Amino acid sequence: MSIADLTPVALADAVARLAAMPAVLDAAIASVEPADLVRQPAPGEFSLVEHACHLRDLEREGYLVRVRRMLFEHRPALEPFDGGAIASARNYPAQDALAAARAFAFARSEVLALIAPLTPAELAREGTFSERRVCFADVIAMMVEHDRGHRDEIDQLLGRMEA
Repeated sequence: MSIADLTPVALADAVARLAAMPAVLDAAIASVEPADLVRQPAPGEFSLVEHACHLRDLEREGYLVRVRRMLFEHRPALEPFDGGAIASARNYPAQDALAAARAFAFARSEVLALIAPLTPAELAREGTFSERRVCFADVIAMMVEHDRGHRDEIDQLLGRMEA
Protein backbone atom coordinates (compact mmCIF):
# COMPACT_ATOMS: atom_id res chain seq x y z
CA MET A 1 0.00 0.00 0.00
CA SER A 2 1.31 3.45 -0.79
CA ILE A 3 0.05 6.99 -1.23
CA ALA A 4 -1.33 5.96 -4.63
CA ASP A 5 -3.33 3.14 -3.02
CA LEU A 6 -5.13 5.12 -0.32
CA THR A 7 -8.58 3.69 -0.92
CA PRO A 8 -11.10 2.12 1.42
CA VAL A 9 -10.86 -1.11 -0.61
CA ALA A 10 -7.08 -1.31 -0.18
CA LEU A 11 -7.38 -0.64 3.54
CA ALA A 12 -10.12 -3.25 3.91
CA ASP A 13 -7.91 -5.81 2.14
CA ALA A 14 -4.97 -5.01 4.42
CA VAL A 15 -7.17 -5.25 7.52
CA ALA A 16 -8.53 -8.63 6.37
CA ARG A 17 -5.01 -9.97 5.79
CA LEU A 18 -3.86 -8.73 9.18
CA ALA A 19 -6.96 -10.11 10.90
CA ALA A 20 -6.26 -13.59 9.49
CA MET A 21 -2.77 -13.96 10.98
CA PRO A 22 -3.75 -14.98 14.53
CA ALA A 23 -5.77 -17.91 13.13
CA VAL A 24 -2.81 -18.94 10.96
CA LEU A 25 -0.59 -19.02 14.03
CA ASP A 26 -3.19 -20.87 16.12
CA ALA A 27 -3.64 -23.52 13.41
CA ALA A 28 0.10 -24.06 13.13
CA ILE A 29 0.50 -24.48 16.88
CA ALA A 30 -2.45 -26.88 17.05
CA SER A 31 -1.06 -28.98 14.19
CA VAL A 32 2.09 -30.15 15.99
CA GLU A 33 2.95 -32.11 19.08
CA PRO A 34 3.92 -30.00 22.10
CA ALA A 35 7.56 -31.10 21.83
CA ASP A 36 7.69 -29.79 18.25
CA LEU A 37 6.78 -26.25 19.32
CA VAL A 38 10.45 -25.59 20.17
CA ARG A 39 11.89 -27.40 17.15
CA GLN A 40 13.91 -25.02 14.99
CA PRO A 41 14.09 -25.84 11.28
CA ALA A 42 17.78 -24.86 11.37
CA PRO A 43 20.05 -23.13 13.89
CA GLY A 44 19.04 -19.50 14.22
CA GLU A 45 15.64 -19.98 12.56
CA PHE A 46 12.47 -19.52 14.60
CA SER A 47 10.55 -22.45 16.04
CA LEU A 48 6.77 -22.09 16.38
CA VAL A 49 7.04 -20.83 19.95
CA GLU A 50 9.59 -18.28 18.80
CA HIS A 51 7.29 -17.14 15.97
CA ALA A 52 4.45 -16.74 18.47
CA CYS A 53 6.55 -14.77 20.95
CA HIS A 54 8.08 -12.58 18.26
CA LEU A 55 4.69 -11.78 16.74
CA ARG A 56 3.31 -10.98 20.21
CA ASP A 57 6.17 -8.69 21.16
CA LEU A 58 6.39 -6.92 17.82
CA GLU A 59 2.62 -6.34 17.81
CA ARG A 60 2.59 -4.90 21.33
CA GLU A 61 5.89 -3.04 21.40
CA GLY A 62 6.35 -2.23 17.73
CA TYR A 63 3.20 -2.00 15.67
CA LEU A 64 0.75 -0.88 18.34
CA VAL A 65 3.16 1.85 19.44
CA ARG A 66 3.78 2.95 15.84
CA VAL A 67 0.06 3.02 15.00
CA ARG A 68 -0.75 5.10 18.06
CA ARG A 69 2.08 7.50 17.32
CA MET A 70 1.00 7.87 13.68
CA LEU A 71 -2.51 8.64 14.88
CA PHE A 72 -1.72 11.08 17.63
CA GLU A 73 1.64 12.71 16.88
CA HIS A 74 2.71 15.09 14.17
CA ARG A 75 5.37 13.41 11.98
CA PRO A 76 6.63 10.94 14.59
CA ALA A 77 10.04 9.32 14.34
CA LEU A 78 9.15 5.62 14.57
CA GLU A 79 11.59 3.34 16.34
CA PRO A 80 12.88 0.05 14.90
CA PHE A 81 12.24 -3.20 16.73
CA ASP A 82 15.28 -5.48 17.18
CA GLY A 83 13.49 -8.81 17.08
CA GLY A 84 16.64 -10.91 17.27
CA ALA A 85 17.99 -9.17 20.36
CA ILE A 86 14.60 -9.28 22.05
CA ALA A 87 14.14 -12.98 21.24
CA SER A 88 17.51 -13.77 22.77
CA ALA A 89 17.00 -11.63 25.86
CA ARG A 90 13.54 -13.05 26.56
CA ASN A 91 14.38 -16.73 26.05
CA TYR A 92 11.48 -17.41 23.70
CA PRO A 93 11.98 -21.22 23.63
CA ALA A 94 11.14 -21.37 27.35
CA GLN A 95 7.82 -19.55 26.90
CA ASP A 96 4.28 -20.85 26.37
CA ALA A 97 3.37 -20.81 22.66
CA LEU A 98 -0.37 -20.81 23.29
CA ALA A 99 -0.20 -17.92 25.74
CA ALA A 100 1.99 -15.97 23.31
CA ALA A 101 -0.45 -16.65 20.46
CA ARG A 102 -3.39 -15.44 22.60
CA ALA A 103 -1.50 -12.28 23.56
CA PHE A 104 -0.63 -11.70 19.90
CA ALA A 105 -4.29 -12.08 18.89
CA PHE A 106 -5.36 -9.61 21.57
CA ALA A 107 -2.75 -7.04 20.55
CA ARG A 108 -3.61 -7.52 16.88
CA SER A 109 -7.28 -6.85 17.65
CA GLU A 110 -6.23 -3.57 19.31
CA VAL A 111 -4.22 -2.58 16.23
CA LEU A 112 -7.06 -3.48 13.87
CA ALA A 113 -9.55 -1.43 15.87
CA LEU A 114 -7.30 1.59 15.34
CA ILE A 115 -6.53 1.14 11.66
CA ALA A 116 -9.81 -0.23 10.25
CA PRO A 117 -11.64 3.13 10.38
CA LEU A 118 -8.78 5.22 8.98
CA THR A 119 -9.66 7.75 6.32
CA PRO A 120 -7.51 8.47 3.25
CA ALA A 121 -6.32 11.66 4.94
CA GLU A 122 -5.23 9.70 8.02
CA LEU A 123 -3.51 7.06 5.88
CA ALA A 124 -1.51 9.87 4.28
CA ARG A 125 -0.19 11.11 7.64
CA GLU A 126 3.59 11.11 7.62
CA GLY A 127 6.36 10.11 9.95
CA THR A 128 9.88 8.76 9.64
CA PHE A 129 11.14 5.22 10.00
CA SER A 130 14.85 4.42 9.80
CA GLU A 131 15.47 7.97 8.63
CA ARG A 132 13.12 7.70 5.65
CA ARG A 133 9.76 9.33 5.21
CA VAL A 134 6.79 6.99 5.49
CA CYS A 135 3.05 7.49 5.51
CA PHE A 136 0.58 5.60 7.68
CA ALA A 137 -0.31 3.43 4.69
CA ASP A 138 3.37 2.41 4.43
CA VAL A 139 3.36 1.32 8.08
CA ILE A 140 0.31 -0.86 7.43
CA ALA A 141 1.95 -2.29 4.31
CA MET A 142 5.02 -3.20 6.41
CA MET A 143 2.76 -5.09 8.78
CA VAL A 144 1.10 -7.01 5.94
CA GLU A 145 4.48 -7.89 4.44
CA HIS A 146 5.87 -8.95 7.81
CA ASP A 147 2.90 -11.28 8.33
CA ARG A 148 3.41 -12.72 4.85
CA GLY A 149 7.02 -13.50 5.69
CA HIS A 150 6.03 -15.28 8.88
CA ARG A 151 3.31 -17.24 7.09
CA ASP A 152 5.88 -18.44 4.57
CA GLU A 153 8.36 -19.37 7.30
CA ILE A 154 5.69 -21.19 9.31
CA ASP A 155 4.54 -23.09 6.22
CA GLN A 156 8.13 -24.13 5.49
CA LEU A 157 8.67 -25.15 9.11
CA LEU A 158 5.54 -27.30 9.13
CA GLY A 159 6.52 -28.82 5.80
CA ARG A 160 9.90 -29.85 7.20
CA MET A 161 8.22 -31.42 10.22
CA GLU A 162 5.99 -33.51 7.96
CA ALA A 163 8.92 -34.76 5.87
